[in-house]
Amino acid sequence: MPGLIAPGLIALGVIIVLLLVVVIANIKIVPQSKAYVIERLGAYHTTWETGFHVKIPFIERVAKIVSLKEKVADFPPQPVITKDNVTMQIDTVVYFLITDPKLYAYGVESPMAAIENLTATTLRNIIGELDLDHTLTSRDTINAKIRVILDEATDPWGIKVNRVELKNILPPREIQEAMEKQMKAERERREAILKAEGEKASAVLVAEGRKEAQILDAEAEKQAAILRAEAVREAKIREAEGEAEAILKVQQALGEGIKLLNEANPNQSVLTLKSLEAMQKVADGKATKIIIPSELQGIAGLATGLKEVIKD
Repeated sequence: MPGLIAPGLIALGVIIVLLLVVVIANIKIVPQSKAYVIERLGAYHTTWETGFHVKIPFIERVAKIVSLKEKVADFPPQPVITKDNVTMQIDTVVYFLITDPKLYAYGVESPMAAIENLTATTLRNIIGELDLDHTLTSRDTINAKIRVILDEATDPWGIKVNRVELKNILPPREIQEAMEKQMKAERERREAILKAEGEKASAVLVAEGRKEAQILDAEAEKQAAILRAEAVREAKIREAEGEAEAILKVQQALGEGIKLLNEANPNQSVLTLKSLEAMQKVADGKATKIIIPSELQGIAGLATGLKEVIKD
C-alpha cells in the first residue's frame, strides 16, 4: 500500500501545480491607458479596462491589446497635382487616438495602412481644387478639411482624429527657383520703397526745419523791431518829458523874475530896458521879419541919440 500511495500523491501534486500554473497564467492585470479585447470561443465577449481580471483558460483569449494613448502617424511624402498642373510632394502628420477598442479590433484590417491611404487620397482631392499659391498659403484650411474628412471616415473604426498637419510642401526645383527669384525681387522692391520713404521723410523734416527756422527768424526780427520801436518811443517820451520839464522850469524862472520885478516896483525906464532885452533875444532867432511896437521904436531912437551924444 505505501508503494501505491506515493505515486498517487505525486500525481495529485503535479495536477495541483499545473492548476496553479494555469490559474496564474490566466490572471491578467490591465495597466493604465490599455484595453484588452477578449474573445470567448472565437467571438467577441468583452473589453477589459484597467484593473485585475481572470481569463477562463482554453475558452477565452486576449484577441488584441489596444493602447488608448494619442498616437502620431508620420506618413511619407505623397505626390499631388494642383489645379494649375504643378506636381509637388506633401507629407502629412496625423494625431489620433482609439476611442472604441472593439471597433478598432474588428472594424478594419490594418488600421494604420487604411489611415495612410485615406489621408493620401483626401489630400489629392483637396489640393486638386487649389492652385499653387493657394496651396502654399492655405495650410490651416487644408489641415482642417483633411481632419474633418478623416474623423468622419475613421469613426466606424473606433478612431478619433484630433489633428492633421502638413509637415512639408515641396514644389519642383524650377518652381522653387522661380519663387526664390520672386521673393528676392519683392524684397528689393520693399527695400527701394523703404529707402524712398526714408529719403522723403528726411526731406520733409529738413524742409520743416527750415520753415521753422525762418519762422523763428521772422519772429525774432519782429520782436527786435518791436523792442526798437518801444525803445525809440520811450526815448522820445523821456525827451519830451525833459523838454516839458525844461520849459516848465523856464516858465517858473520867468514867473519868479516877473514876481521879483513886480515886488521891486520898477519905473518906466526899467520896463523899457527889459523890453529892449526881449527884442534882442528875439532878434537873435531865425526869424527874417520882426515887428516892433511903436512905443518901443521911440525908445529905441532915444537910446540911439543918447549913444551918439556920449560918443561926441
